[in-house]
Amino acid sequence: MGRGAIIFHGTNAQPGWIWYPWLADRLRARGYDVETPHHPGINVEPIATFLPKVLAAHTFSEDMVLVGHSGGAALLLALLEHLDVTVAQAVLVAGYSTNPNPGPEPVLQHSYDWDAIRSHARDLVFLNSMTDEFGCDADQGRAMFDRLGGTLVVRDDGHFTGDTLEIVDRLVP
Repeated sequence: MGRGAIIFHGTNAQPGWIWYPWLADRLRARGYDVETPHHPGINVEPIATFLPKVLAAHTFSEDMVLVGHSGGAALLLALLEHLDVTVAQAVLVAGYSTNPNPGPEPVLQHSYDWDAIRSHARDLVFLNSMTDEFGCDADQGRAMFDRLGGTLVVRDDGHFTGDTLEIVDRLVP
């Protein structure tokens, strides 16, 4: 089995939007088998019932790279906590571990086993922006980095909704 990657879109998004197809193409060109699933339940369905569906829908392996954006990045925290394998890398773009908004965030767990999350990814990368219109800002990235280590990259790119995301392409091996 070759290298695999899964790109998890954000809340109310689709895999064909923003930079997701661009990154998928870039990774395929480098030999990755890339999945860009559509999970409309991200941050809509409570994580306790949604997470088992996501775990059952995918096969995770030690050579895999997981990329999540916004609600998809928050989903990665729960995924990593509950995986039975250690993936190569997890990249959380505009991620968060506490509610960044006044409304509900069903993708978040009430608490996290940070040691379990850390043990299920050999490399963790957090990409957050100084300002983010949805509150997934540098403070959110710093909170995850402080608990998990890895690499924190802070930009000034809002919620990272452009057509390309060169920094992620450079961070994935």
